[in-house]
Amino acid sequence: MRAVIQRVSRAAVSIDGETVSAIGPGLLVLLGVGHDDTAADAEWLAGKTAHLRVFDDEGGVMNRSVIEAGGELLVVSQFTLMASTKKGHRPSYVKAARHETAIPLYERFASLLEQATGRSVRTGRFGADMQVELVNDGPVTICIDTKNRE
Repeated sequence: MRAVIQRVSRAAVSIDGETVSAIGPGLLVLLGVGHDDTAADAEWLAGKTAHLRVFDDEGGVMNRSVIEAGGELLVVSQFTLMASTKKGHRPSYVKAARHETAIPLYERFASLLEQATGRSVRTGRFGADMQVELVNDGPVTICIDTKNRE
């Protein structure tokens, strides 16, 4: 799994001009699911995301998690995060999971994130043509890959 985690002032997902999910201050998580990802990847990534200290404490130091900051959460599926640009100029998506694998893992990640934070997790609609609007706060953007646990 690959995630691009952004600290936002606000974020929203629209489909066909209709807003389907929106949050105020918190985290927007763009999530890519690979064909070899497992429930263990979803569990590890949800825990990492829930406890990622990217919110300022009273001293202005990024030392608080979304839980401690009282932030909201929005998870959006994005298979293009699994792109390989190793060869040529057209990205290859062969590493992206097919729907029958990706959907349950995407839903599991969102559910585990909800459990880990004790907060409602809003989502986009898997496979839909979505427009994602956000105001990146900081900007703070963190990339995490479960296959490269740094």
